[in-house]
Amino acid sequence: MAELAALEDPKARAVNERHGDDHGVNLGKLRAVAKRLKTQQDLALELWATGDSAARLLALLICRPRAFGAGQLDVMARESRTPKVHDWFVNYVVKKSPHAEELRVAWLQDPDPVVASGGWALTTERVARKPDGLDLAGLLDTIEAEMKDAPDRLQWAMNHCLAQIGIEHPGLRARAIEIGERLEVLKDYPTPPNCTSPYAPAWISEMVRRQAVG
Repeated sequence: MAELAALEDPKARAVNERHGDDHGVNLGKLRAVAKRLKTQQDLALELWATGDSAARLLALLICRPRAFGAGQLDVMARESRTPKVHDWFVNYVVKKSPHAEELRVAWLQDPDPVVASGGWALTTERVARKPDGLDLAGLLDTIEAEMKDAPDRLQWAMNHCLAQIGIEHPGLRARAIEIGERLEVLKDYPTPPNCTSPYAPAWISEMVRRQAVG
C-alpha cells in the first residue's frame, strides 16, 4: 500500500476523477508492479479487501481468475463501483472464469445497473466469439426497449452489444443500424480524430468497411 501511495500522481487523479474513478496511479506503473509480483492469489485477496481502487486494480492483475467461486465473483461485482475497477474485473477476471456464462445470464437480469452492465459486456463477448445459442433477435428487442433510458454505464454496455451484433451478423445488421439511428444513443459523443465513434450505426459501418478492406 505504501508503494502504491508513492506512485500517486495528482494530475492522473484529476483526469481519472473526470471519468468517475478515484485513483491517481499511472496504469503503466501499476502493471510494472504487477509484473514484478507475478500471480499471488492470497495477496490479491488482501489488496481487494482494502477497498482502495489502486489496490484493487493491482489485485485484478495478480489474481488467479479460475480460483474464484461464482459467489465470490458476484460479491466482487457488487463491490466494483468505479468504472476502471469494474471494467478490469469483468475483462481480466470474469471472462477467464469457468463461471462466466452462469454469471452472464444472472447479471443480465440484475436490478443494479452496474452489475447488469457486466452481464451485457459478457454477452457482447459471446456475440463476437461464441454466438451459438444466443437469442440475438431477443437481445435486439431488449436493447430497443431499454437502452435509451438506461443509466450511463449500462447504456454504454448495451450499445456495445448492439454494435457487435451489427458488425458480426450480416442478417441482423440492417435492424441493428435502424435501432441505433432511431434511438440516437451516443450520436453526439465527442470522438477524437482517427477514432471510431461509439454511435452504433457509424461504428458498425466503419468496422464492416475495415473487414471488407482487410
